Amino acid sequence: MFGKHVRSRLELERPAKRRTVVDRLSQDESKRFIAHAYRAGGQRGLLVKTLLFSGARVSEFVAIRVNDFFLEETMLHIRKGKGRKERYVPILPDLAQELRTHLGDRKAGHLFETRSARPYSPRRVQQLVKEIATGAGITKRVFPHLLHTVAQGLLEGGMPLDQVQKFLGHEKLETTQIYAQSSPRMIQDSYRRALSAGGEVR
Repeated sequence: MFGKHVRSRLELERPAKRRTVVDRLSQDESKRFIAHAYRAGGQRGLLVKTLLFSGARVSEFVAIRVNDFFLEETMLHIRKGKGRKERYVPILPDLAQELRTHLGDRKAGHLFETRSARPYSPRRVQQLVKEIATGAGITKRVFPHLLHTVAQGLLEGGMPLDQVQKFLGHEKLETTQIYAQSSPRMIQDSYRRALSAGGEVR
């Protein structure tokens, strides 16, 4: 309250809230997370694997339907994206084949459904993610938005920032940049490239 009064007297604007770097699962944690989900049985393994590698928000993920999956193109169609925007996201061929096996002859409904043939709720997906993380011995707080940070893996692999922006369905590039924190490997690679360019490393 005092700070607000001082700013008013000095005609100063409140400083913009600092945007923090998003936490993420390490490569080892991602492997442990997915492996434990598969050991848990049922469709949990494939569900969290698809959630992780599609980069979909949980609200987008639970809305994906069978006809939003394109096997030959290895794509998922996100129809209910943020701001009512649609986008297509690529998935790995192996994941596409797993989804094909998962669906079998099913031609309608949601990509993942409960035993009562109903779509998962965002809340239920959040619960599953938490349960699997605990079982995998991951101590950091794991929630679906954290899985969304597959973005950093794409950036580390060399995918341009503007393409990652489209993959995630971000309206502003600044939002995507939150995921672009420098990992030790990225720093090391940049260090070696910079010195090699200058003739310092042989």
